[in-house]
Amino acid sequence: MKRYAILALLPLTALLGACAGPSNSASVYSSAQTMNEQIVRMGTVESVRNVTIANPESGVGTMTGAALGGLGGSQVGHGNGSAAVGIIGAVAGGIIGNRVENQANNRPGFEITVKLDNGELRSITQAADEMFRPGERVRLLSNGYTTRVTH
Repeated sequence: MKRYAILALLPLTALLGACAGPSNSASVYSSAQTMNEQIVRMGTVESVRNVTIANPESGVGTMTGAALGGLGGSQVGHGNGSAAVGIIGAVAGGIIGNRVENQANNRPGFEITVKLDNGELRSITQAADEMFRPGERVRLLSNGYTTRVTH
């Protein structure tokens, strides 16, 4: 019985690993973004604000938590008590799994407001992996869909 339960959880574990979304870092390019011309505009950082970048939930955390909680709970007690504890374990595991997924999906980011040399203001949100300070000269790289701020 335990062997079947473990085998049933393997696909859920694989799905959880596949939930990692694309990076919001200005230093990470996907292969589709390479060898494409980008427009470069120069400007000065006006302000930097800390934000949280949240990826959408996939539900895998909830499902995995419920499966593990139900499996663990069903091992306690005998007969109807085992089923009841299994249900309680599944509900609690689902709640915990959902919270774990939410925390794993949230990443720190910056909302960077830049005053371009032509006087226009632009605001770009990206991963907080490169520090920016008001007054710094920066480049905005844009391909028409995404824009990133770099030094």
